[in-house]
Amino acid sequence: MKGKFDYDIAIIGLGPAGSTLARLLSPKYKVIAIDKKIFGENGFQKPCGGLISADAQKALASFDLTLPKDVLVDPQIFAVKTIDLKNRLIRHYQRFYINLDRHKFDLWLESIIPETVKIHSNAICTELKRKNGGFSVSYLEKEETHTITARFLVGADGANSIVRRTFCPEKQIRNYLSIQQWFPETHPNPFYSCIFDPETTDCCSWSISKDHQFIFGGAFPMDNAKQRFERQKEKLEKIGFQFGEPLKTEACLVLRPSSFRDFCKGEKGIFFIGEAAGFISPSSLEGISSAIYSARDLSRVLNHPHGDLNRRYWKKTLKIRIKIGLKLLKCPFMYNSFLRKLVLKSGLQSIKIDGTTNKGKNPAFSAK
Repeated sequence: MKGKFDYDIAIIGLGPAGSTLARLLSPKYKVIAIDKKIFGENGFQKPCGGLISADAQKALASFDLTLPKDVLVDPQIFAVKTIDLKNRLIRHYQRFYINLDRHKFDLWLESIIPETVKIHSNAICTELKRKNGGFSVSYLEKEETHTITARFLVGADGANSIVRRTFCPEKQIRNYLSIQQWFPETHPNPFYSCIFDPETTDCCSWSISKDHQFIFGGAFPMDNAKQRFERQKEKLEKIGFQFGEPLKTEACLVLRPSSFRDFCKGEKGIFFIGEAAGFISPSSLEGISSAIYSARDLSRVLNHPHGDLNRRYWKKTLKIRIKIGLKLLKCPFMYNSFLRKLVLKSGLQSIKIDGTTNKGKNPAFSAK
């Protein structure tokens, strides 16, 4: 394999999926990773609430990884406030999230990649082609275009993957525009919320307090996404949300698979991991756990190459695909207004918070 190509493996994207794969690949491989992020505040930052779910915590624990203190932020919150704007209901449920700085988390994952991997940060992949049994990869770095060749190509570049768009253009996975704004925190008690408002989106929105700042974001259909976002903010202000002037606004594409056919398999030396493969929860939009597990599965295949590598990788991801499929079954109970109302009114597994009734009503709604 060596000698025919500049690199054995080219990884596009160094989020949790790409960084995990780069860390786990055997040193026998010559690996290049191309990513838009740079260390520090400048450069690409993924719009994300920055919460590590129990599934993602388990994925990290499976590698005996511990989070450094500087990626954590205050406060650590132990319940999610579930807000149903249509049914005018609020419930609180215990959750075990870790509140962190998502950009620092991504940079930490990148920092533990072995030095044997050639990392090009603040670089943008611009063109991909099949060439001589492998791939030609062009990328822009410091206003200069560079081109390398690689035997295998890995798409770890998220929802708007150039790898998927180039080689699997027929895969039109349901997508939304994720919009997120940051504000000075002015609420008397920090909180985390999950918001359902079918008038503005058939997906969900979220808020989280983070180091004296307040984040509000959501996933909205592409048509009139900004107007939908602002309309939902207006509704939330009426029940006590405090926004003010935003400190910054972020936006990116987010995928939401709707069937098993949405997953992007890859073929003939092309592999997809994480959200680029469609491995993201359709109910909560959580994708870090699947990113880590799919990267682990691919590393095991590539580190012990034999047979059809693409077929072996796809078999290994069956557990991930089944888990996401079960999330698809969960969606009606979250996103169908009638079923969601029944679940919230039942109060099952909810926490009683002073100021709410045992029927989930909140004074903020009754005053309107």
